[in-house]
Amino acid sequence: MNPALLAFLKKEFIQALRDKRMRLILFVVPVVQMMVFGLALSNEIKNVRLAVQAVPNDRLAHKIGERAAESGWFHLVPADDAEPFELIRTGRADAVLVAPPGGLTRALARQSGEAQVLVDATNAIKARVIENYLNAVLYRVLRDENPTRAPEAAVTFDVRVLYNPTLETSAYLVPGVMGLILCLVTILLSSMSMAREREMGTFETLIAAPVAPWELFLGKTMPFMILGLADVPLMIALGVGGFHVPLRGPLWALFLAAAVFVGTTVFIGTLISTFAKNQQQAMMGSFLFLFPAILLSGVMAPLENIPAAVVPLSWLNPLRFFVSLTRQVMLKGTIGPFYWTNLAALGLLGAAAATASVQRFRRTL
Repeated sequence: MNPALLAFLKKEFIQALRDKRMRLILFVVPVVQMMVFGLALSNEIKNVRLAVQAVPNDRLAHKIGERAAESGWFHLVPADDAEPFELIRTGRADAVLVAPPGGLTRALARQSGEAQVLVDATNAIKARVIENYLNAVLYRVLRDENPTRAPEAAVTFDVRVLYNPTLETSAYLVPGVMGLILCLVTILLSSMSMAREREMGTFETLIAAPVAPWELFLGKTMPFMILGLADVPLMIALGVGGFHVPLRGPLWALFLAAAVFVGTTVFIGTLISTFAKNQQQAMMGSFLFLFPAILLSGVMAPLENIPAAVVPLSWLNPLRFFVSLTRQVMLKGTIGPFYWTNLAALGLLGAAAATASVQRFRRTL
């Protein structure tokens, strides 16, 4: 290897690893973030507060409440107000089951009357999930009460859930969180590295040193690629061992995708650093990139939910392609056209980021 480049790499590694805080950011913070995101982020709605407003002898209404509580989705709260709207308005309940006059048991015997469910829809997604939960509970109770008169569909489906049969949220979110953490660490560190040199006044010394511009550029980027890749096995081990996310595909495919992604994010961080005059500006520039990247990546919500006019912006987001690749490899385990297409798109973004950062770096020099 080129002696000047080797010396530069050694200098960057020493500078990055001698600081205890930097070691924490590189190896401890990703683990903590993985644990927090993996445990906190969930699409499941649990512990819904349900009140049942019915006369004491209305056996069916209270049975629906009990079955809802047994499901683990709900827990019952007392209907201690004559006005069910007040239970929702004051936040004492998320949903209220209001039996018809005379009771739901008598209404079922007459095959007439409807029960009303009031749902707090300040969170629209949560409200729709609660409605689906209650419909499922109601269907099961009615089927148990009288199977011959239970509501039956004309066509029934025998549903087989593939790749995540237990519907664990962590299996979907953890691969995305891996990309999010890698993106956060590599962009922040690479963008602040050169800004720190400029802020401390050592950047002029580097320029005056007898090294070629390409040696200087590689010396400032390669260490963070290597350090970013060092976090990959740590996060894979935590995702597979800690959150029981399956790893059905080959490790080489996951590491290849991670290598291309880390290279792309480091070049983006370097590009940001060429515009920043100090570390504060570099950090702000990194967050200006990171927040839209996270929202347009599919980590938190499916990309199909975003407006069609915004979708083209997600094609410029490397995190989107890496999240798709990690989910493909870890959950499906298939290496085919989907994998290579997304890897090629990620590689093109990396090449564009590298070209732009090199041009800006030369102009800065």
